[in-house]
Amino acid sequence: MAKRIWMLVAALMVSACMAMAASSWTGTVSDSNCGTKHATPSVAAEKCVAACVHKGAKYVLVVNDKVYALSPQNKFADFAGKSVTVTGSMEGDAITAKSVKAAAGDKKKM
Repeated sequence: MAKRIWMLVAALMVSACMAMAASSWTGTVSDSNCGTKHATPSVAAEKCVAACVHKGAKYVLVVNDKVYALSPQNKFADFAGKSVTVTGSMEGDAITAKSVKAAAGDKKKM
């Protein structure tokens, strides 16, 4: 009986840790060359980020004044210069995305 209780407790702890591991961040997708220059979504930011990534820069997420590296990069191609909510896990200053979606209330700015 005690063994079953410990197995149940262990299973619950693992489930709780997995639930806590997934977090969400809302910010603007920029590029590693421009960083916080594109902290505000706009059509101009969309064009600049797309051009910089085409030239070899990497997508990053700008949240307030903080810049986070993003992976996998292919999840962000449709969101260059736009406001997004990223769900995933963070290690250091890098976010590994499970999902990316347009942020609620995202409006394009000129």
